[in-house]
Amino acid sequence: MTTSYCVVGGGISGLAAAYRLRATLGDAAEITVFDPADRLGGVLRTETLGGIAVDVGAEAFVARRPELPALLAELGLADRERTTTGVRPLLYCRRRLHPLPPGTLSGIPSSPGSMAGLVDEEAIARVAGEPSRPLTFEPGSDPALGALVADRFGEQVVACSVDPLIGGVYAGTAATIGLRSAVPGLAAALDGGAASLTEAVRRALPPTTGAPVFGAIAGGYQVLIDALVRRSRLRWVQAAVTQIDPTGDGWLLRDAAGGFHRAARLVMAVPAHVLARLATGFAPRTAAAASQITHASSVVVALAVPAGAAFPDNSGVLVATGERLHAKAITLTSRKWGSWGYGGKVEVLRLSFGRFGDSRTRASEAELVAWAISDLETVFGAAVDPLEVLVQRWPAAMPQYRSGHAALVTGLRAGLPPTVAVAGNYLDGIGVPACVAAADRAAAAVISATPAP
Repeated sequence: MTTSYCVVGGGISGLAAAYRLRATLGDAAEITVFDPADRLGGVLRTETLGGIAVDVGAEAFVARRPELPALLAELGLADRERTTTGVRPLLYCRRRLHPLPPGTLSGIPSSPGSMAGLVDEEAIARVAGEPSRPLTFEPGSDPALGALVADRFGEQVVACSVDPLIGGVYAGTAATIGLRSAVPGLAAALDGGAASLTEAVRRALPPTTGAPVFGAIAGGYQVLIDALVRRSRLRWVQAAVTQIDPTGDGWLLRDAAGGFHRAARLVMAVPAHVLARLATGFAPRTAAAASQITHASSVVVALAVPAGAAFPDNSGVLVATGERLHAKAITLTSRKWGSWGYGGKVEVLRLSFGRFGDSRTRASEAELVAWAISDLETVFGAAVDPLEVLVQRWPAAMPQYRSGHAALVTGLRAGLPPTVAVAGNYLDGIGVPACVAAADRAAAAVISATPAP
C-alpha cells in the first residue's frame, strides 16, 4: 500500500525533505512537490556567467557542520565538495579596508587588541574597561545582540565589527537579531556565569584548527538540486498551493490552477509568511507564530570582468553600517574559490545588497549595476568594465531571527497537527546545512506520525 506525501515548496528544504522521504520509505510513497517557480531549488540558483557556473543565491555552506558533507556523500557527490583557497575577508569601515579582526566571535572582541586599528581610541578604551564593569545578565534571556554589545563595548564596535558579519548571514543588523540565534555559544557562556562579556567571548571562542570555514559545490548548487530531484523521484506540480483543508483521511490541497490533490502527510517547506496564510484554517496557533517572523529582501549583482583586475588577494569585503556604499558585502569569487571553478580569462565578483528595512533592493537593475561598479571603484580604486552582468532579486527571502526566536519556533511546531511538519530557513538556522537538518526532522516527523482521531 502506498502513502501519499505532499511537500509544499520546492526550495532546498522541500527537496531535501522529499529525498529523505524517498530514502526512508523506498517505493512505498507517492511524493508530490508543489512550487510555482520556473525551476526547483528556491534561493539555491546557479547561472552561467562568463562561461562559468555561478551561484547567485546562497553560495557556500559552513564546512564544520556535518549535514552537507554527509548528504553529498550519500548522493555520491563527495568528490564535488570544495573548500576556499584560505584567503581572508576584509572589513570596510571608516572609509578604509581593514583585516578581519582576530580573536573575535561574530565580530565581538575578546580583547582591546582585537579592535586595534578598526575603531578609535575611545572605543578601544571602552573594550579594555569592560571586564571591570558589573554585568547584569539573566540566564536564559535573549536580548538583541546589538543592544548587548553596544551596552558593553559601544556602538562603534557594533557598526564596524559585529554588523558586517551579522549582515552577511541574515541581511539584517545586530539590532534585529537575538543573541541566542546569532551566537549560541556566547549565550551559553553568559548563562554559565561569565563575569563580563569579554570573558564570555573568550570562553565561547572555538579552538583554532586551521580547517576551512566554508565549503561549496563544484558546478554550483544546481548539482545538488538535480541529484535531490532525481533521487527522490518526485512529481512536480508547477503551481502554488492556495488552500489546505483536513479531510477524514488526510488533507485536501487546492493549487492556483484549480487542481485538487489528496495527501496523507504534509511537509510545509514554504516561507513563514506563506505558512501563516495557508495554516490559518487548520493550525491557527502555528499561523499566528509564523506571522510574527519578519523577512528582509536582498539582491545579488554578479559580474564577470577580465582576469587580472586590480583586486586584493582576499575572499571579499564585509561593509560596516553607516558607510557611503550601497552594497553590504563584496565577494571576490574567483579569489575565494580559486581555479577549480573560476580560472581562465575572466574573474567573477558578487555584490550583495539589502539589509532589513533597506529600500535599495527595489532599485532598477541599471541602478544596482551602477552602484556595484561605483562601490568597486570606491573600495578598491579599480575601474571595472564588466564583460557580463547578472542581477538576481530575492524578495522577502531572509528571515530575521529576533529575540525570542527559538521559543516562537517551538510554539509554531507545537501547533501543528500530527501529520504535518515544517521545514525552512526560518526555523533552526538560515544556512543550507540547517535547512537540510530541519528537512530531515520534518520527514521523520510525518513518517512516524499517528493521525489524530
